Amino acid sequence: MRRIVTSSVRAGTFDFTVDTAGPQDDPAVLFLHGFPQSRHAWTDQLKTLGAAGLACVAPDQRGYSPGARPHDVDAYVTQALVRDALQVMDALGHGRFHLVGHDWGGQLAWMIAAHYAPARVRTLSILSRPHPAAFTRAMREDPAQSQRSTHHQAFQDEDTSARLRADDMGSFRRTFAAQGVPDRTAQAYIDILSPPRALESAIAWYRAAPSGELKPSAVPKVMQPTLYLWGDADPTVGRAAAEGTREYVEGPYRFEVIKGGSHFLSDQFPSVVSALLLEHIRQADSIP
Repeated sequence: MRRIVTSSVRAGTFDFTVDTAGPQDDPAVLFLHGFPQSRHAWTDQLKTLGAAGLACVAPDQRGYSPGARPHDVDAYVTQALVRDALQVMDALGHGRFHLVGHDWGGQLAWMIAAHYAPARVRTLSILSRPHPAAFTRAMREDPAQSQRSTHHQAFQDEDTSARLRADDMGSFRRTFAAQGVPDRTAQAYIDILSPPRALESAIAWYRAAPSGELKPSAVPKVMQPTLYLWGDADPTVGRAAAEGTREYVEGPYRFEVIKGGSHFLSDQFPSVVSALLLEHIRQADSIP
């Protein structure tokens, strides 16, 4: 049950590379990765939760999967990314599922839970990424958060991909090493982003976001049982945004601060994250 299977899943008009673990039947858990990671962010979680009897699904998302890499930046608007996640679960036969997201995947997870629960989402678990409205508010009111998020604007520059590809993606390697990502996992991330148009497609998430219909500031409050994990050494998400997330969850809510945790929590503290996710899912499943 701890074995991870990699396959191609047809969802909509694209083919997604997907890692699965555990049984095929419900209950299921969908894991959505962030930038600049991939499905490999969830290796420990798939093994642990799969062994506990949960059907675990971790796709390489649009732009990261070779079979889901459109050229047009407008193809990466948020509503298309949300649709991909739901269609992957439809293709695998999972109507309702537990949802886990990190970074950009966390942004999508908040939006899916806010707009599609309870029909699709049983529980929500988020790593690092605050509720979109809390994040927007912190960007406006907390100067420190604005400084933490300067890469959002920098990624609008046309030379971004060339700079990031320089020196064998040295900037990524340094970032991963500084934040506790094991070398082997860091290389797996870089291998996904290295082919032509792969990194450029991942960056397109940032470039397409302003034109999307799903505006972060307009995301409703979440009603589903929610677990939010934040590392107090996260260089991209400050305390104001993290603590402000509580205002946007009306369902049962648990906020866990991981001491010394960086942005890449599932890589830096895999067993801690897996245990917290499993505990949250088991407790919340007993809530009517």
